[in-house]
Amino acid sequence: MDFSLDLNTIWFMLIGVLLAGYAILDGFDLGVGALHLLTKSDYDRRIMLNSIGPVWDGNEVWLVTGGGALFAAFPHVYATVFSGFYTAFMLLLFVLIFRAVSIEFRSKRDNKRWRQMWDIAFSVSSILIAFLAGVALGNIVQGIPLGPDMEYTGNFWTLINPYALLVGITTVALFMMHGAIYAVMKTEGDIQQKIQAWVNNTIIFFVICYVSVTMATLVYQPHMTAHFRDFPPAFVLATLNMLAIANIPREIHHGREFRAFLSSCASILALMALFAIGIFPNLVLSDPNPQYSLNIYNAASSLKTLKIMLTIAIIGIPFVLAYTISIYWVFRGKVKLDTSSY
Repeated sequence: MDFSLDLNTIWFMLIGVLLAGYAILDGFDLGVGALHLLTKSDYDRRIMLNSIGPVWDGNEVWLVTGGGALFAAFPHVYATVFSGFYTAFMLLLFVLIFRAVSIEFRSKRDNKRWRQMWDIAFSVSSILIAFLAGVALGNIVQGIPLGPDMEYTGNFWTLINPYALLVGITTVALFMMHGAIYAVMKTEGDIQQKIQAWVNNTIIFFVICYVSVTMATLVYQPHMTAHFRDFPPAFVLATLNMLAIANIPREIHHGREFRAFLSSCASILALMALFAIGIFPNLVLSDPNPQYSLNIYNAASSLKTLKIMLTIAIIGIPFVLAYTISIYWVFRGKVKLDTSSY
C-alpha cells in the first residue's frame, strides 16, 4: 500500500477528515432524530429536540465543506457522482430541507396534531438521511457502471442493490447508537434513565449490522481487503473500532457519558479510516470495468489548483474548527427548557 504524501493523497486524506467530521457531528443529531418518536411526552420530545437545537445546523457545515473540497480537488468525481446519483441526491436534499423545517416549525403552535406531524417528519427525515448516505457509501464500495467518458451508465434502480441497502441500514444503526449516547450525555433525570436503556439495544443493533456488512464485504467485495493483506498492521483499526464499541456500555454503566461519547466518535472515525484504506487510491470504483474507475490522479484538478486550494483550506479549516468548538463550549451541559427553547 503506497500512501506517498503527494498533493493528490493529501487532498484524499483532507476530504476524508471533513466527511468523518460530518459523520461524527451530524451523525449524533441524526441518531437523536431517529430515536425521537420513542419518547412519548411533549416535554421529553422537546428535551430531545433541544439537545441538538444549538448545533445541528452548524454540524452540516462539515458536509458543505466536504462537498466543496471534493469539487475543488476532484471535479470529475463531483460531476460523475452528482449527475449519476441525481435522483438520490434530490431526495437527500428534500429530506435535509424538510428536517430543518420540522425542527423550526414543530413548536410554533401548541397543538397536539401539529406537533405530532412535525415529530414524524423530523424522525422519518433523519432516518432517511442516514439511510441514503449509507446507500451512497455502499455503492462507492461495490462500484457503479462508468463509461470511458467518466459518465455514469446506470440508472436510479442500479443503486438499489442488496449490499448498498445493507450498508444503509448499518449507517442508520450506527447513528442511532451515536445519538443515544449523545442524548444520555445531554439529559438528566427520568428521560436520561429511559435513554440509557436504549443504548445497549442500539449497540446490539449496530453490532449485528456491522458483522453482517463485514461478512458481505469479505465475500462480495474482496478488493476492500487488498491493502489490509499487503499491510497487516492496518488491521489494528478494526480491533480499535471493536474495543471502542465495547467500551461504550462500560462507560455508560459508570456514569461517564462523555467518555462513552468519545468512544462512539472513535468508532466512527475508525470505520471511516477502514473505508478510506479499502478504496484507496480510487474515489469511484467502476464495475464491471475497473479500468474506468476514477482515482486521485485521473480525476484530480491541476497541480496548481490543488496547491492554491490547499492554501485556502489551511487558512479556512481552522475557522470551521474554532466555530464548532466554541458552539459546543457555549452550549455544554445538560439541556434546560426555557422560553427560547424549541
